[in-house]
Amino acid sequence: MQETRLDLARIRAACRVIDPIFLDTPFYRCEALEPDLGCTVSIKLETANPVRSFKGRGTELVASLLAENGRRAVVCASAGNLGQALAWSGRGRGLDVTVVASRFAPAAKLDRIRALGARLELVDGDFDMARERAAAIARHHGIRLVEDSLDIETCEGAATIGLELVDAAPSFDTVLIALGGGAMATGVGHVVKALAPGVEVICVQPLGAPAMTLSWRERRVVTTDSTDTIADGVAGRRPIPAVLDDLLLVADDVVLVQEASIIAGMRALLDHAGLVVEPSAALGIAAILEDRDRFAGRHVVTVVCGSNVDMDAYHGWVGTAPTVRG
Repeated sequence: MQETRLDLARIRAACRVIDPIFLDTPFYRCEALEPDLGCTVSIKLETANPVRSFKGRGTELVASLLAENGRRAVVCASAGNLGQALAWSGRGRGLDVTVVASRFAPAAKLDRIRALGARLELVDGDFDMARERAAAIARHHGIRLVEDSLDIETCEGAATIGLELVDAAPSFDTVLIALGGGAMATGVGHVVKALAPGVEVICVQPLGAPAMTLSWRERRVVTTDSTDTIADGVAGRRPIPAVLDDLLLVADDVVLVQEASIIAGMRALLDHAGLVVEPSAALGIAAILEDRDRFAGRHVVTVVCGSNVDMDAYHGWVGTAPTVRG
């Protein structure tokens, strides 16, 4: 494999640092989904933990290193899930955690960040504006800035999902991974390509937030002026160059999906798997819905990455979504 920031030995070692509550998450074939999707579907469920997303795997590594090095204050920008996870991991290690988020982020995510004891600062803009403010706080106070996907611990923590997939599954053909900043995509992709190189790694992003997809296609950083998607957890405008470099090494394809498909994916996961998920977690199912022929006859794994969703919005989406046929 070409040069990458990720290291398989460190990823294996991470399993000894991460709280077991985030590890060995449910992984199972969901036969009820298969008639509608036209392929064998297995789910890796990353919502059955205290922060209801995969982000705790990475923040456990970050918080452990900070505590070991005597650092007591940390700040991050978050669309909601990283902030919750860092607050949870930091609380157990005596860290003073500040989270900067958009005031337009789902209220359920913001309320949970506060409940976990973090200081929450809101900005009148999107996630990338929150990133700028978090960096300014870190400079002003001389504290550690945690940048999701840039900090290798966030990627290698997420990569432990890949270890569990490869160890548990007898065989699968494709893994579908939600793509935002790239921590999960590069982490899981790295492990899969290292240990099961025949598996196709496909990353999925909303059509309304395509910056990383456009960057992958052009093999250079492409930014966008705005985002327009309900999948707030992956709605970034400015890809990180080092993360793009890692993604280029592991992604076989990156696809964009429509909002209607995301909503249909959420409804399918509710109707057939009994799962209430946030929009980002339904991106894999959305990709299958939009291109059934591509996945027909394959065994496809999708990572259901989070369930922190505003329930009023959820009922509005799922209750009115049209069924999408590819």
